[in-house]
Amino acid sequence: MINAEQLAQLHIGPQWADALNATFERFDISTPLRQAAFIGQCGHECGNFKVLEENLNYRAEALQKLWPRRFDAAKAQMCAKNPKLIANTVYSGRMGNRDEASGDGYRFRGRGCIQLTGSANYHHAGQALGVDLIMQPELVATPQYAALTAGWFWDVQKLNQYADSQDYKTMTKKINGGFIGLDDRIKHINHALSVLT
Repeated sequence: MINAEQLAQLHIGPQWADALNATFERFDISTPLRQAAFIGQCGHECGNFKVLEENLNYRAEALQKLWPRRFDAAKAQMCAKNPKLIANTVYSGRMGNRDEASGDGYRFRGRGCIQLTGSANYHHAGQALGVDLIMQPELVATPQYAALTAGWFWDVQKLNQYADSQDYKTMTKKINGGFIGLDDRIKHINHALSVLT
């Protein structure tokens, strides 16, 4: 069990205690190594538990650089600084989302501690947790479901094994698809471990 005092040492608000403890219990994140890895990875992904919705406020140049196949110069100019248009462009036709006009890209944009994204993930996470996240996707931006959906993802990806072996590189690849922020993630994990042990 993580308590408010430990959360304060980690600069995480006390409102996260119940959500994290419920997640740890449900998904067998039961040792200091596992809990520290979860807190560290989530801490990196969601701005230390402060940012629970994906920031999609990009300039045109950034759009072309990040998603060159989705944005030519004209489309990038049209969508720049418009999170709804950006999400519908970037996430349409994949991850269970329908076409751009459906609005699924924005409706099922990244939310929660590990940025759950796409209607398929919202559907599967909701089924596993017994809540309809398709009809209420905004729940994923609340501490309870931000933590639980991250726990669901953690469990599906079998990340406890990488926490046990302290293989943070493989763990990061499974979460991020690459190694973005690896050093920061490890720093967060080590800090959490020092607080929890």
